[in-house]
Formats: sequence, structure tokens, C-alpha cells
Amino acid sequence: MEAAETKKRSWIPFKNDLTKEEFSWVLYDWSSQSYVMIVMTVIFSLFFMRAAVDVAGVSEAAATGYYGLSNTISMIIAGLLAPIIGTLSGYKGKKKFIFTFFAGMGLVSTFALAFIPEQWWFVILVVFVISSVGYAGNTKVYDTFLIDVTDNKRMNWVSSLGFAFGYIGGALPFILSIPLVILVQLGAIDMDIMLAYRIAFIIAVVWWIAFMGPFMKNVHQKYGGEPEPQYVRKSFVRIWTIGKEISKQKHLLLFLAAFFLYSDGVGSIIRMAIAYGVSIGITDMTLIIVLLVTQFVAMPCAIIYGKLSQKYGAKTMIYVAIFTYCIVCSIALFMNPSRSDQTLTIMFWALAMLVGTAQGGIQALSRSYFGRIIPKDKSNEYFGFYNVCSRFASVLGTAIMATVALITEQTHYGIAGISILFIAAAIIFKFVPSDKPGSAGAE
Repeated sequence: MEAAETKKRSWIPFKNDLTKEEFSWVLYDWSSQSYVMIVMTVIFSLFFMRAAVDVAGVSEAAATGYYGLSNTISMIIAGLLAPIIGTLSGYKGKKKFIFTFFAGMGLVSTFALAFIPEQWWFVILVVFVISSVGYAGNTKVYDTFLIDVTDNKRMNWVSSLGFAFGYIGGALPFILSIPLVILVQLGAIDMDIMLAYRIAFIIAVVWWIAFMGPFMKNVHQKYGGEPEPQYVRKSFVRIWTIGKEISKQKHLLLFLAAFFLYSDGVGSIIRMAIAYGVSIGITDMTLIIVLLVTQFVAMPCAIIYGKLSQKYGAKTMIYVAIFTYCIVCSIALFMNPSRSDQTLTIMFWALAMLVGTAQGGIQALSRSYFGRIIPKDKSNEYFGFYNVCSRFASVLGTAIMATVALITEQTHYGIAGISILFIAAAIIFKFVPSDKPGSAGAE
């Protein structure tokens, strides 16, 4: 696929190098990442921890555990829905509808979070689970559109740009939320901090809606089959059939096994970072600043991963990211709450910056590597299986951290389990075919 014609040069970075469909697909990452930054990663964690601990009187370790379990439950639900979503979105003319349905589910439930009384901490978790399932279902369908907007040669690059734009798109609405939160914490504004968090949820919803227009207008489904009766039953039959097909293709089986393990680690760290930081005594303001800086570190690093993958292949760069996460887990394992606040803050900064260098790259290149090695006419079904692995992948790490936190009330011990996941993934990934230019797997 040729890059977009550039009769009129755009001031937007990289837009001139993309087709209209590619740029519209990339821009949706910019749009939806407001949810990831404000709800999934930062503000909701702070909101829930204050609601559960300060208002309801739940211990910090228990609140961290409950938050971890809510993430586990949402990922199980998303994993169970993935084959149904994959089947429905694989029918001609249905993919955009399924995409819109789950986007609406995420948007409405996120908006609802702004109005639930903080003493209803359990209801807050339930609505959070609904919003998380909505976002997960929406991004599952979004990933499959990558096949529709670009070709194999450009897939690594377009996928990496999606994550790069997403980091900035997630950071900007977060920046709009930060001044209010910080001014309230400093006492410069006479407002309850919980109200400031609620306003942030509304900002996330507005941003998500505001920039999804180009995707809805320009991105369309190209591959799909005819609708069938009994689609729910057939969706699970199909995922079983695709699973049997994959089991006969060693390269796909090995990739998915490794992907399941390292995605579990990545997803767990994303979802538990703020709750973990709160549990070891990092201040709210420090957490906000650290996560914001991480976004701006992640953006250029995602682009660098995409560029380097064109020379060294996605497999090599994914290996680099896995090794980086092993270092992250090693740092976190020694972040005992008994250490001084200054030491813990420095260690948390180091951990976050390392995560920023690898997070976008490993996710973008995993998506594009898989997209390049599957048959295009079955891309929705194969991505359905990919997303089953992806959604269930966040179960192990969050469950380990939650269980350890509830039993020992020492959340940093749970990091040891996550490091094992990365090590196991690295061992399996060694046997995945290379896609370095010039190799057999690059075709």
C-alpha cells in the first residue's frame, strides 16, 4: 500500500506518510487512550483507594487486593467475550457495529463513575469492571481493523505509530485534569479531591468521543464472511477450530504461548502500578507526575521500536522489551515499604521510566507480528484467539498480586510472580521464527 499523497502537506507529525485510512486508525489510539491513562492507570486507582481506605475504612493492602481482583474479573469476562466478538466482527458489515457498541459501553460506564457516591466503593468497582470490559471489547475490534487499513510491509510501522499517538493522546487529557487535582491537593482551591477525580472521568469521556470521528468515517471492514445462525455457539466452536489449526502451526502456537505470558506481566504492571505505588507510600502528586512523564517517554520509544523493527525485526525488539521488564520486576521486588520515602520514590521513578521505554513497543510489535503471520481471510477469527490470550493474560499477574497482598499485606512480594512470567516468555519466544528483513519469517 502506498503512502498518502501529499499535495497538501499536513503539520501533524507522520500524517503525510500515511494513507487516510491508516491515519484515521492511528488517531483512534489517540482518542481512546484517555480511558487508559485516566481510568485504567492513574485517576481511578487514586479515586478508588481513597474511597475504600479513607471513606469506607478498608485497609490499604485489602483495597489493593480488591482492586486487583476487579481487574482479574474484568479480564476474565473480556476473555470469555473475545471469541463471540471475534465471530460477530468477522461477518461482513458487522465489525463497525460491534466496535461502536463496546465503545458506547465503555463511555457510558466511565461517565457513570463521576456520579457514584464514594462510600459505595463496591458499586464503584462493579461499574469499573463494566467500563473495563467495554474498553477491552472495543480495542479487540480496533486491533482487527489493522488488517483492513494497511499491508504487511507497513504493519509494524503503522501499529507502532498507533501506540505512539496513543501515549500523547492519553497524556493530553490527563494534563487537562492534573492542574485541578494538584491545586486541590495544595489547598489552592477549596474543593474535595474526589470531585476533582470525578471531573477527570468526564474529561476522559469527552476526549474519547471528540477524536473518534475520523475512524468512524474513514475506516471500513474489507474482510469478512457471511452471517450465520447460532453465532454464540458457533463462536466458541470456531475458536476451538482455530485453536486446533494453530496447534498444527508451530510458529503460531509458540508465539501465542510467549505472548500470553509476557502480556500478562505487561498488563498487570499497567493496571496495578498506581495501587502498588499508593500501598508503598508514594504520594498522589508524585504518582501523577511520574505517570505523566512516562507517557512522554513512551511516545518516542514506541516510534523507535517501530523504526528499529524495520531493520532488526519485531522478534528482536520484543526480546529487548521483555528483558527491560525483567529489570523492572527486579527493581520493584526490592521496593520494601520499610525503606525511606526518598529511596522508594527514586526506585519508583526508575521503574516507571524503564516501563515507558518498552511498553508501547512490545504491545505494538506483538500486534503487528501476529497480523503478519496469520491468513488474512481469517484475520478476525485469529485475532479473536489472539485477544482471548490477551484478555486472559492479565488474569495471572493481577491474581498473584491480589492474593499475595491479601495474605501477606506486602504487595511488593507479588512482583516475584510477574518476573517468572517474563522469564518463561523469553524462553519460549526463542523458538519463534525471526522476521528480520531477509529471513524466511519476514515474508
